[in-house]
Amino acid sequence: MGFWKKLFSKKKIEEEIETDNPEQIVYERDKVDFHDAEERRRYFTGCLEQIGEAEKEINLLKGEYALVTSYLTDMEEIEALPPEQSAELKGIAGRLMSLEQERKRYLDKRDRMTEREYRHMRSQEEEIEEGIGKLKEAEKYQKLIKQDLIRLDGERHAYAYRKSELGNGLVNLRGMAVICLIALVSCVVMLLILQFGFSMDTKIGYYLSAAAAALAVTVIFIRYTDAEKEMGKVEKAEGKLIQLQNTVKIRYVNNTNLLEYLYLKYDVESAGRLQELWNLYQDEKEERRQYAEAEAKLEYYSKQLVSVLSRYRVKSPERWVLQPGAIIDSREMIEIRHGLVIRRQNLRKQLDYNSQLAETAQREIKEIAAEYPQYAMEISELVDKYANV
Repeated sequence: MGFWKKLFSKKKIEEEIETDNPEQIVYERDKVDFHDAEERRRYFTGCLEQIGEAEKEINLLKGEYALVTSYLTDMEEIEALPPEQSAELKGIAGRLMSLEQERKRYLDKRDRMTEREYRHMRSQEEEIEEGIGKLKEAEKYQKLIKQDLIRLDGERHAYAYRKSELGNGLVNLRGMAVICLIALVSCVVMLLILQFGFSMDTKIGYYLSAAAAALAVTVIFIRYTDAEKEMGKVEKAEGKLIQLQNTVKIRYVNNTNLLEYLYLKYDVESAGRLQELWNLYQDEKEERRQYAEAEAKLEYYSKQLVSVLSRYRVKSPERWVLQPGAIIDSREMIEIRHGLVIRRQNLRKQLDYNSQLAETAQREIKEIAAEYPQYAMEISELVDKYANV
């Protein structure tokens, strides 16, 4: 290839491509006036850019080709190991696979608590059990207080109803007293009319009226006095009930504030949820401990696998850490080899194509230089220019 191997460019080659074969680059020399300096320079520049692009692609492809070939060589080295060394290698690979599966099971688990919940529980780990007890006790006490408030409220309504009844009774008794008084006065007036107007003997009427009035007043007085006494008792009991209700209300407010604080502190809405999170946290903590141990073992066996492979002329032992299954299962090894062979064939095809492109462009430049020797110096300068880019 000579100096052509160092020719590179950042531009695309502007060539006419046949529509029936897009991979073929067509040179139409007949359409170019090589005696025109601008056309001549543009044509040569296009050829040189094609060479540069092809050589750049070849360098990249060679690196990938060498990598694939190295991988295939490593596979041959592994498969050619004696039974004793092969058994040792498979044992390490098997441990790696088991640890990877354990790790995957942990990562794929769906019912784990969130990271935020885990960190929150971890920060209060020492007091969670005590907090669960406090929350359960406060919630139980809250239910009892509510029951007391409902009962006291019912009693207060009963007292209010009884007071209303007694009040109405007192009003009625006062009314009855007024009626009795009016009736007595009416009887006395009628008796006076009969006595003085009609000269009748009304002594018995006076006695009967006085007796009836006395009896009515006595009954009314007794009932009124009893009602007043009961009203006093009801009001006194109601006062005690209100005091008791206020005390219970204070307890309710204090207990509610305590519950709100505990809910806020543990970031939950109930003691049951805190208990659930605590159980999840304990399981999660154990799983994370096992996961950490598995990770440590995974790192240990990964290093061990690399160390063992390095003893057997394997150039890239680190690759096998990611696919230990191929070391154990020959079918997986065959499948990987098949994929690598296809990749290498494809790389070879690309290498051949780009090599052909570079050679064709070089040949085109040489032929034009031979056909137009008067421009050989100019062509050489252009080549030198691209060679130093």
